[in-house]
Amino acid sequence: MRAILAALLLLVPLGQAAAEESRIRIGAIDAYLAVPPKIDKPAVALLIAGSGSTDHDGNGPKLKPATLKKLSDDLIAHGIATLRYDKRGAGGWKKEFGKPEDFRFKDFVDDAASLMDYLRGSGRFSKLAVVGHSEGGLVAILTAGRVPVDRLVLLATSARKQGDLLKAQLAKQLPPEKLEPIAKAVDAIMAGQIVDPPPSGLQIAPAMQPGIASAFTEDPVDPLKKIDVPTLIVAGGRDRQLARLDFLALTAADFAAQSLWLPDMNHMLVDVTDEADDVASYNQAERPLDPALIEAVANFIEETQPHDGHEAR
Repeated sequence: MRAILAALLLLVPLGQAAAEESRIRIGAIDAYLAVPPKIDKPAVALLIAGSGSTDHDGNGPKLKPATLKKLSDDLIAHGIATLRYDKRGAGGWKKEFGKPEDFRFKDFVDDAASLMDYLRGSGRFSKLAVVGHSEGGLVAILTAGRVPVDRLVLLATSARKQGDLLKAQLAKQLPPEKLEPIAKAVDAIMAGQIVDPPPSGLQIAPAMQPGIASAFTEDPVDPLKKIDVPTLIVAGGRDRQLARLDFLALTAADFAAQSLWLPDMNHMLVDVTDEADDVASYNQAERPLDPALIEAVANFIEETQPHDGHEAR
């Protein structure tokens, strides 16, 4: 509540022709509110980025796909407002966040919940959606379990704990002799132990391991089962970071959810043709998102088509 009361609407126009975009601050979080013009009380979507030090556009220090910026622009074109924000750590760690070693995964949820409370308290919007991409999907699930939301959208979201997902991803990249010490260290960190020194290939400082453990051990499935919110789950067949089983496990956890499987879409929510094209897309800010994804998300938020209970394809 204090973060909401401390919200400062800075009203800095960013020159975007298609939308009225302003920079706001909720507590220590810098966020960007884009509102479509000439629409009275539009729906609004809080866009939550994936893992890493990801900014409000969905860009990190090395990879710059601009996933959230493109998603925001596409939703604005459908008459839906968006709020996207810099995650903790994006652009450097602020002293307002406390010591980095004291970070816990729930802090991400606290931030998202504060932003949702701000949107609801503003009285400017007809309905509130929370849209999470990748790790942001886990944050979205936990946020929807904490504060009132009208729609939940999960994009390329894992159904596994992040520690287990990391081990599965590394198993595809490393030979067994290199994977074994890393997997053991991940298991130890998940069990609450401190691994000092960490093995080669898993450079997580001992002081940071409790915070990492809090992320590694969060389970998406059980919280999703407890949420009574209309949900849309979307994943792609060319996503090399997630398996189809994650998509199927999420849809099984919420039988009432709408679901969409896009065979050519990758983890960056764009269509690709092969592995080289997939790798290139992680730094192609100009590359459009899958159009079927945009239509599905916009229709779901706005309810322009009825829920037909269709099964995952």
